Amino acid sequence: MSASYGELIAALESLPANPRIVASGNGAIPFELLHIVDNTLPAFTLNMLAAHAGLPLREGVTHETSFVGAGMRKSPHLSYVPARLSMVPLLFSRTLPPDAVIAHTSLPHNGKISLGIETNVVVGAIEACKARGGKIIAQANKQMPYTFGDSEYDVADFDIIYEVDLPVANYQGRKTVSADSSDTAIIGALAADRIKDGSTLQLGIGAIPDAVLPELVHKKRLGIWTEMFSDGVLSLLDAGAMDMDRPIVASFSVGSAELYEWMHLNEQVVMRRTETTNNPANIALQPRMTSVNTALQVDLFGQANASRIKARIHSGFGGQTDFIVGALHSPGGQAIMALRSWHPKADVSTIVPLIEEPVTSFQHSAIITEQGVAEIFGHDQAHQCWSIINKAAHPSVRDELWEEAHALGLA
Repeated sequence: MSASYGELIAALESLPANPRIVASGNGAIPFELLHIVDNTLPAFTLNMLAAHAGLPLREGVTHETSFVGAGMRKSPHLSYVPARLSMVPLLFSRTLPPDAVIAHTSLPHNGKISLGIETNVVVGAIEACKARGGKIIAQANKQMPYTFGDSEYDVADFDIIYEVDLPVANYQGRKTVSADSSDTAIIGALAADRIKDGSTLQLGIGAIPDAVLPELVHKKRLGIWTEMFSDGVLSLLDAGAMDMDRPIVASFSVGSAELYEWMHLNEQVVMRRTETTNNPANIALQPRMTSVNTALQVDLFGQANASRIKARIHSGFGGQTDFIVGALHSPGGQAIMALRSWHPKADVSTIVPLIEEPVTSFQHSAIITEQGVAEIFGHDQAHQCWSIINKAAHPSVRDELWEEAHALGLA
């Protein structure tokens, strides 16, 4: 039975002063309840991943996260907590104990309720919050798909279930999964060419990882073990490229209404907690695990910055490091770093002599740009440098990069 507005307010007012509230993030942000929280509590700390625009930015609200989204990037009260995504749930039982969890869920179904499109770190937050007697609150949405796996809970696990009927945020459909430029199309084709039949896929977020999926429709027996997935999976299914004997395993999904409708009560989709999907040991067990991620910069040592711009945090580690390590330990696995050689907005080379920001990841199998493929793993640093300059860097900066390579002792 849905709680009344008064019952919800009473639950919020029972929280300690300036409580820490962990909420579903990415495409599952429970905006309706967060607006009520904002109008009820004078001060609180809001912890979530990849927050989108629309969050309260007033005095008294602290934004806390290990992966900064657009909704927190300009927050005057941002508390960034560096952590690989697989480790974030541990923080809730150690240094960041939650007083309440607000999860965006499905409606109850046969006595159970589902976290829908996002299990991610919410499962760990619920466990930590329950252990210390905190409040577990659901924004139960008629339009949230019911998914199976770690996303399922007994209705009794929630202190408050507040029902709504609102569209689940959707960000793309199949028509936008294809490459958005000739450069990304080339990168997508080069990356896809390395992916063999029977591979297991993890694709990061962004136009470049999305550009890989349309190039995989002619592959066979592909599996998905990933942090997130989107509409591109539907095209692979339609093309017969997926191994139907293997479930699609993920911790969250961001996509279209079509995707969410397909996910609803679909036993082929198994939503797992982040500690499972992003555990490098679990990733390494997947056959031919192929990780495709992107970055803001790559340097001549093969190091990648995917987190910061001019020292200011832009996103975070996310699951990039988890999947790179896991993929390299997988039989036949590989970790691909894919990016444009030239940043179209900043009008600068993305291949730099030496990254000045904190490094997000390193030791990739290959670095791919629209210029070509630089083979990295297993080669000495001089060969890596040669390959990055000649195969990945934009031609207009290669002479300058060679000068810097000599100064760095790489040539």
